[in-house]
Amino acid sequence: MTAAAKRSLLAGLRWTSLRLRLVVVFALVALTAAVSASGIAYWLNREAVLTRTQDAALGDFRQEMQNRAASLPLHPTKDDLQNAAVQMASSSPGYSVLLVDKRDGDKPIVGNSNLDTFTLDNVPLSLQQQVNRKQPAEAGNTYPYHLFWQRTSIRGTPYLVAGTRIIGGGPTGYMLKSLDQERQDLNSLAWSLGIATGLALVGSALLAQAAATTVLRPVQRLGDAARKLGEGKLDTRLVVSGTDELADLSRTFNRAAISLEKKVADMSAREESSRRFVADMSHELRTPLTAITAVAEVLEDEADSLDPMIAPAVHLVVSETRRLNDLVENLMEVTRFDAGTARLVLDTVDVADQVTACIDARAWLDAVDLDAERGMMVRLDPRRLDVILANLIGNALKHGGSPVRVAVRTDGDELVIEVRDHGPGIPEDVLPHVFDRFYKASASRPRSEGSGLGLSIAMENAHIHGGDITAANSPDGDGAVFVLRLPRDAEDLTRTVRDRGAGAGDEEGDAT
Repeated sequence: MTAAAKRSLLAGLRWTSLRLRLVVVFALVALTAAVSASGIAYWLNREAVLTRTQDAALGDFRQEMQNRAASLPLHPTKDDLQNAAVQMASSSPGYSVLLVDKRDGDKPIVGNSNLDTFTLDNVPLSLQQQVNRKQPAEAGNTYPYHLFWQRTSIRGTPYLVAGTRIIGGGPTGYMLKSLDQERQDLNSLAWSLGIATGLALVGSALLAQAAATTVLRPVQRLGDAARKLGEGKLDTRLVVSGTDELADLSRTFNRAAISLEKKVADMSAREESSRRFVADMSHELRTPLTAITAVAEVLEDEADSLDPMIAPAVHLVVSETRRLNDLVENLMEVTRFDAGTARLVLDTVDVADQVTACIDARAWLDAVDLDAERGMMVRLDPRRLDVILANLIGNALKHGGSPVRVAVRTDGDELVIEVRDHGPGIPEDVLPHVFDRFYKASASRPRSEGSGLGLSIAMENAHIHGGDITAANSPDGDGAVFVLRLPRDAEDLTRTVRDRGAGAGDEEGDAT
């Protein structure tokens, strides 16, 4: 499985995924609709089935009561009631009959079609009371007795129980109709509706997946294109097809990508032109500066023999010439960093000897306290380490207070060099900008002896080694502390960069 396919699968499984939410919404809508439709259909069919069975049984029972029970003698015997009940049940659509009459002393006489399935105990007491209650004769009610029915359950089986009484004197009849077949039919209907609901749910999920794929595939392509664009592949474009909103979005993305590519190209061209101008200018300045420096050194040697009115001007010219020479050298160094042409020339050195040589070469031995043990061997670029140390120690001597303490130690695979002065420290608003190019801590002092590039060049040299420099004030409030951290073996970094470059080349070749 490719990485893109894995990302797509994981994105589809996340709850925040639009695909999953779309499928869930479709499924909920389909489930709600299917359950509602199934519920309504079940309720309507249930009422229709029960009403049809109930009306047929009640109609037949009423007719049998009129035809058979009403023809019995005024005081029927038990056998008369039994025979009439059996005849009524035999001609009925599957129900049992119970006939009840009373003798003197209200002693009941009962005749039933099936003693095992239907007795007076099976008739609810409330139904018996309704059947035997004489109704008052009114304009809308001409009969004193009516047919009453009730649905009940006997030993887990649903039944329809009905009863009525012969008007003008005669037995009371009860009917018991089993609704078990209707229950089975309704259960089958419920299962069918449940299966239909499940199929509707599955179908809605498939439709939602298809819709999500149709809608989200262009969105996914757009996301991939935006990711590539963010990674710097400014030639990324989308294939536009159709006239819908997603097609308009793809066209808008392509127009934005074209505009962004043009602007980045323009900015890169201007930046390259600026770097080339600074490099060319610095290079062109070196020749006249070399001559001016030579003349200045001659004038400096002869300054004591010159007119006292001219000597200060000579010293000023000499110092400014040196400052200009340093500025040009720093500008050329910065240009190499910006152009990416700066390279490490690695060598294995003793850090203590390297720091001592840096301090001695600049005559700082009396102003610097060195705490470094000999024998700490590291592999790095000695010239760039010298540049870093010269800038950090020189900055501490210039802006801090003596003595400046330089402590060298190792921390795992890192070399740590700490440069601490005893000056007033660095203002809190200046700390974030101490490594910025040409940054001036005070706007009232735009001119200084340095070029304003020393600390930024030190930081660039640390970065090219794979290290870093941090600036902070001493916790006890006595001076500033600069901490340089470099890998003890910069060969690993050089190898990683070289391998990365080779890998990028291979990738481009594959893409081609």
